[in-house]
Amino acid sequence: MMKALLIGGTGNISLSVSRLLIKEGWELTLLNRGNQNDLVPEARPLIADINDAEAARAALKGRQFDAVVQFIAYHREEVFRDINLFTGITGQYIFISTASAYQKPPRNYPIDESIPLHNPYWQYSREKALCEKLLMEAYDMDFFPVTIVRPSHTYGESKLPLAIHGHKGAWQVLSRMLEKKPVLIPGDGTSLWTVTTSDDFARGLVGLMGNQRAIGQAVHITSDEALSWNQIHRIVADAAGVPFIPCHVPSAMLAMAERYDFSGSLLGDKANCAVFDNSKLKALVPGFTAPTRFDQGARRVVENFMSTPALQVPDPDFDAFSDKVVDIVRLAETEIARL
Repeated sequence: MMKALLIGGTGNISLSVSRLLIKEGWELTLLNRGNQNDLVPEARPLIADINDAEAARAALKGRQFDAVVQFIAYHREEVFRDINLFTGITGQYIFISTASAYQKPPRNYPIDESIPLHNPYWQYSREKALCEKLLMEAYDMDFFPVTIVRPSHTYGESKLPLAIHGHKGAWQVLSRMLEKKPVLIPGDGTSLWTVTTSDDFARGLVGLMGNQRAIGQAVHITSDEALSWNQIHRIVADAAGVPFIPCHVPSAMLAMAERYDFSGSLLGDKANCAVFDNSKLKALVPGFTAPTRFDQGARRVVENFMSTPALQVPDPDFDAFSDKVVDIVRLAETEIARL
């Protein structure tokens, strides 16, 4: 039986991975603080804070794994710690990076893994790129068995893939739709974007786990479906049974807002087209597909939001911000029309 260790294992992406590993017969261990391990009762809990290196080392003593997947490392120091922790006890270390680290704007489309990692707008993406560099150096110098995985915009049961939202998540945007209020769309809404369900992402990731051909490789995992932001928001509105009422706002203007840090997430990511070439993944994982159309996935997620009060977190600050931006845009449209 293959043995896997997930660091995390109960988040938006990792929960789907945990469930698929159990379904496919892996012996699964979760290293985390134990707050949500009841979501994967079949997994073996390993309760420790990975940021406490000595506590993690004690918890891992005497254990061996075929694959370790790190979902929650964001800085070079954390990756350096992991190299020390997992050298000699795993056949493969998979680092979850991000497709937002690719050059912005990308040099060419569709995006493949040869695109340089250079995002001048988003510190998060630059930190992930630095982590990748350190890991590949460890592979080159000491054959540390790393595989780098770059997800793009991945959504699941409690996460809607929207262009922008406030600090409290997606519910306020869905609430605006239900109230038939305009929702903010960056640019003219026509740039192409790729959204992927966490279940489909899991199919690709599990196919890379224990896969010797994937060691020393970087690969992204996304759907092949490209949709505009207008289409994405219209599909969400259709799933909620309400009209799509957009307010298009230049991304550069949204990035100027002091209350929200949209510079990285928009100029460094969502304002650009994101269409991916998954040929490398399909060569490493023959038969891989991401079969869930967004209209299917959106329907399930919207239904879950509507039936789960815990997900319905109001965000009055973002609502007021959206109202103000809509007023400014409408006034500007009126003034321009008079010229």
